[in-house]
Amino acid sequence: MNQILVIMKGLPLAYDKDMQLDKETFLPAFDHIEKMLLIAKKIVSTLKINRVKLQKAVKNGFLNATDLADYLVKKGRPFRDAHTVVGQAVLFAEKHQKALEDLTIEELKQFDQIIDEDVYHYLNIQESIHKGIKKEML
Repeated sequence: MNQILVIMKGLPLAYDKDMQLDKETFLPAFDHIEKMLLIAKKIVSTLKINRVKLQKAVKNGFLNATDLADYLVKKGRPFRDAHTVVGQAVLFAEKHQKALEDLTIEELKQFDQIIDEDVYHYLNIQESIHKGIKKEML
């Protein structure tokens, strides 16, 4: 694709026969895409989802960290401060081998006093998956 950019950038102001050179690069890309799509089709058609492992991976991945930041912003914290609080909470959770939603309210409040019991609605993994762009992963 970089070759096409170079060809297009080097064209003179008026139409020239240089546009014929783009076919050398452009057309083989279709063959590559077609092969990749065939491979993807085989992968997806034979895919078996292990829901237990998937749940565990989602829980251990701090997917809900952005939801904690959203919670803090809705409570009035500037995003830069919310980002810092979430970073501290994630480091604490990792150190203690816990997920964010498994931290007690006292543990969460040590990072920001505006955190209240309603935070657990935001930290719920099932709720988190259905929010924002994460729902597109379903």
